[in-house]
Amino acid sequence: MMKVKLIILFAIGLFGCKTSQNSTKMKAIEPILIAKGNLHGSGSEGIKEQNIIIDNQSDWDNLIHQINTVNNVSDGFLETKIDFTDYTIIAIFTDVKNSGGHKIDVGVITTDKEVLVTVNHVGPSGMATSVMTQPYYIAKISKSDLPIVFK
Repeated sequence: MMKVKLIILFAIGLFGCKTSQNSTKMKAIEPILIAKGNLHGSGSEGIKEQNIIIDNQSDWDNLIHQINTVNNVSDGFLETKIDFTDYTIIAIFTDVKNSGGHKIDVGVITTDKEVLVTVNHVGPSGMATSVMTQPYYIAKISKSDLPIVFK
């Protein structure tokens, strides 16, 4: 479903923009996934629902430390050593949910004015486990001087 949205957004950007100088060029970019899943500390990690932009090692180390407060979640990350001269991290956390099966899907589009991160919260389909979870999504994107906007 998320790929369909990205294709539609890409098509709009490719075919829907006028060719005048006032047009906005849109380009879908694929974020490089670091981790996505659920925290299982029932909120004990102290991470509130938020979208985070990380552009330095200190803030990244602090987030990893906070994520690992209850469980060593970062052990499952695809990478933890980030070159912040080339990349920026986007991290999305929902609120704590009363059941499993929740997840976050993300699409990223860059224009000449901003980097637009579209966040889609997906709920469980069918029966879900009765365990408290907190969905998260962490990825890196190429560093840019453009502002990052979450939608």
